[in-house]
Amino acid sequence: MVPDADELPEILLDLAVPHEDINELVRLRRVLAADAGAVRLLEECVEELVADIGIIGRDDAGRRLGERIAEAPAALGPCFALYVFVAALPHARAYHQARRIPAEISRHTLADLGRNLAAHRRRYAGTGVKAPQWLTRHFRGELYQLGRLQFERARLGERSAAGLAGAGLDVTPGALCLSVHIPDCLGPLSPAACDRSVQLARDFFARHFADEQYAAAVCHSWLLDPQLRRYLPAGSNIVRFQERFRMAHEDTEPADTEPVRFVFGDPGLPVESLPRRTSVERAVGDHLRAGNHWYIGHGWFPLRTGGPEPGPVAAGPPSHPDG
Repeated sequence: MVPDADELPEILLDLAVPHEDINELVRLRRVLAADAGAVRLLEECVEELVADIGIIGRDDAGRRLGERIAEAPAALGPCFALYVFVAALPHARAYHQARRIPAEISRHTLADLGRNLAAHRRRYAGTGVKAPQWLTRHFRGELYQLGRLQFERARLGERSAAGLAGAGLDVTPGALCLSVHIPDCLGPLSPAACDRSVQLARDFFARHFADEQYAAAVCHSWLLDPQLRRYLPAGSNIVRFQERFRMAHEDTEPADTEPVRFVFGDPGLPVESLPRRTSVERAVGDHLRAGNHWYIGHGWFPLRTGGPEPGPVAAGPPSHPDG
């Protein structure tokens, strides 16, 4: 199911896998092929990953795949997940082709696998897949890279649905929505880039998923914590990004490791030693060093015409994701 040693490098390059990882992945492919149990596990993982491909709402898909990947032989370690995704690649591409998704969007979307390996290398100085559960969305046809942002076909949780309904949208829990994700490797989060992504998403889903109607775009991110406004200029990209959204619901559960993980690359770094090189680094570190907490914010804006206009992220304690 995994391409042979001659074909594998080209496929890895198409998936944006870092060049310094390719030789090791080709070497480990031989280790995988020589282990009948590992090959059988690989086949079972691929079957689990692509079962009901394209169907959203399988919240357990990533968790179950992660559990099976954890059974891989120690000799393959964190690289086993890569072979699962490479073996599932024909299924993902076939689904994209059935939906007439442009090859460029398909390529950019699935190249998040390479970004994941790059993040693993930055943190652990070795080859591996850092977060296989996250990548199930890409290979199951649920998430797409559209310009600066990623958009995931998803369903509203209870708290988000209640917040949107309270603002006047005709939605209930389980209603279709687009979940917005912010990759960390695609340049500034500028208003122009975000405007372009939102318009690309409106056009893309209307064309390729015309059978689905999305009431709103939602975002669950530490970047929507209103406390960031205390530290960043009013015209900063992050503050301008927040202004796209209204708050969906609020909570008081801290999520201090989220900004540390995304800004500094390692959620376990000691707070007292966090660098202060940029305004965002200073904001994250100084806030924590003062004994304060960061939270996940939950924002939304309408996608259907005629809905209420988005407003600024409200002050007050932000929320924790409801999935």
